[in-house]
Amino acid sequence: MSDNSGKKKALGRGLSALLDSSDSDLGAKDISTDYGTGTVAQIPMEQIEPNPFQPRKQFNEAELFDLAQSIRHQGIIQPLTVRKLSHDRYQIIAGERRLMASKIAGLTEVPAYIRLANDEQMLEMALVENLQREELNPLEIAISFQRLLEECKIKQEELSQKIGKDRSTISNYIRLLKLPGEIQVAVRDNLITMGHARAIITLEEEKIQLQILQKILERKLSVRQVEDLVRNFHIRETLKKPEQESSLPTRFISAREKLFSRLQTEISLKVNRKGSGAIIIPFKSDEDLDRIISKLES
Repeated sequence: MSDNSGKKKALGRGLSALLDSSDSDLGAKDISTDYGTGTVAQIPMEQIEPNPFQPRKQFNEAELFDLAQSIRHQGIIQPLTVRKLSHDRYQIIAGERRLMASKIAGLTEVPAYIRLANDEQMLEMALVENLQREELNPLEIAISFQRLLEECKIKQEELSQKIGKDRSTISNYIRLLKLPGEIQVAVRDNLITMGHARAIITLEEEKIQLQILQKILERKLSVRQVEDLVRNFHIRETLKKPEQESSLPTRFISAREKLFSRLQTEISLKVNRKGSGAIIIPFKSDEDLDRIISKLES
């Protein structure tokens, strides 16, 4: 059984480290082929299959045609990376966009670096490569984080260390996946920003979340306007509650509203007759707790 620790350490150094790792060659195993592993070869296009673990589902057609035009004139400067399946079958690990553009450019073969990798390594490689791309939308990043956590069995704290991002940042992305499908699609299609989505997610009722989305699209609201809209909604809902807190002195109510404004979560403030009391900050999950802590620390 191979040791996974080297592979997981490689994840933090990026795709190149994974590809250079001896683990990705599965020891001395080889498959009969015209080309050996660890080499760069010109491989016929029809022998290369797409990566089933590719987390990115959408590619900009205009950018693909621009890349195809560049390939026609300059060729492929950076070879693709493929894994060997059999003597004449390969599967793309990195460079699917280059492969698609090459087909548009009319190429019949492409330069590719040949590796051997198992399915889990294929997934890690594809996810890491995508996370290194600047043009990923927030939803694609969120899905990549979630898959690394669930399918590659990496804990959130470990993931934070490996990719160099705060746990709160990772949590904020993953929370997007808890939003209704319509809102996730709006984020994916760049109709709203991650800032809009982060404001909406503090609302508990899906019906209200979708109403806010509709207002954003109709009125082209900024993130700040949505935050104000959500904040006012929370305040109205709080004032509706027939709780003892409604009889709190004005300065305590004001303090509670300031805390809500900063933390974007409901705050319970209880005071006894002697003037002592407690502030209760509820949270719904580990990710929500990380978000609140991040707000308190900022």
